[in-house]
Amino acid sequence: MNAALAFSLILFFILSVPVAISIALASIFGITFFSNLPLLVVPQKMFTGLDSFPLMAVPFFILAGNLMTRGGISHRLVDFAKSLVGGMQGGLASTTILACMIFAAISGSSVATTFAIGSILIPAMVKHGYPVPMAASLQASSAELGVIIPPSVPLILFAVSTETSITQLFIAGLGPGLLVAGALLLMVQIWCRVKGYGMQDRDERKPIASSFLHAFWALLMPVIIIGGIYGGIFTPTEAAAVSVVYALVLGLFVYREMSFADLPDLFRGAAVTSGAVMLIISAAALFSFLISLSGMPNAIGDWAQSAFSSPWSFLLAINILLFVVGMFIETAAAILVLAPILTPVAIAFGIDPVHFGVVVVVNLALGMFTPPLGVNLFAAAQVAELPVQRMFKSLLIPVLTMITALILITYVPQISLFLRDMIT
Repeated sequence: MNAALAFSLILFFILSVPVAISIALASIFGITFFSNLPLLVVPQKMFTGLDSFPLMAVPFFILAGNLMTRGGISHRLVDFAKSLVGGMQGGLASTTILACMIFAAISGSSVATTFAIGSILIPAMVKHGYPVPMAASLQASSAELGVIIPPSVPLILFAVSTETSITQLFIAGLGPGLLVAGALLLMVQIWCRVKGYGMQDRDERKPIASSFLHAFWALLMPVIIIGGIYGGIFTPTEAAAVSVVYALVLGLFVYREMSFADLPDLFRGAAVTSGAVMLIISAAALFSFLISLSGMPNAIGDWAQSAFSSPWSFLLAINILLFVVGMFIETAAAILVLAPILTPVAIAFGIDPVHFGVVVVVNLALGMFTPPLGVNLFAAAQVAELPVQRMFKSLLIPVLTMITALILITYVPQISLFLRDMIT
């Protein structure tokens, strides 16, 4: 059945069948022709895959991202980030990265980060002389911080699919997130100085004190969410609900940039996005059940232990595999299908599952802004109003920067585990 599942899934992908439908159809094909299971197992396992309290965080974080964009939180965060780093050459490019990092600590989504921050900063960078492809590429690559810095929807999906602690993954994601942000900041400073971009970026920069006061309530949001999770005050799922309530209060009553009339469209958009994600999760749960039933994880584990002599070589192979997969398959689907298979093998090699989860998510985050199917690419191209193909050349430097950071995260596990070991 293993070969049938893999072949049919690849075939459906090649035929451009939507990801969730491809996974479900491949599973049904395997059950019908290569097992004695009744088709009743399809709805049972798909429902069971969604019957998880931690998964409730996903629609809440998606809704929170929509509310922050509409409620005036995102542009206040941008103004504050610009006040901190906007006074130097390349300050707007650095602002993009810093604003994405702050926004990521609230929304948990790279696509939401792309639209919320990119709609403000891509036009600003173009106005200040940055080439449009470069501005869009910087936004697309910076937005992937949304899936690395907690709270992160992909980290939640990894935790649910592998029964790993969400709280530990959130704590472990902070160090790699800061490393990636630092690497990107260093990259844009070198890039702008070599190319001579961003000479006038200090224009329209506001004083730090006034920007901080203007953005105070928005900046308090990640403190409440992340601090509450790390301090054990509430779970990640409860934190997601808190972020929605907080964003509602800010948008409706504090900043007053959102009205009750806006809420139906915002809730509808979040529901549509959440439904698409949940359909992928339910289909992947069925697929993962069949894979486990077929004995594929054990077979792959036995093969990997004979094929790779050390954790170092295993991690190298996994990073190459995930980099290729991430270029073609949506991140949520890749995690839900591959994580249950690969994590037991990683544990057999003595790799901490929390560290492995961070490596998987950081690697697949690369796929969000690499051709041909990176979702951040298309989002940034839409905001910048240019063909995706024009961004490819400008993406080379950010991709190489991210690969360098990934290598450090992979082979220096304490970047991920130091804070977790200190807190837990």
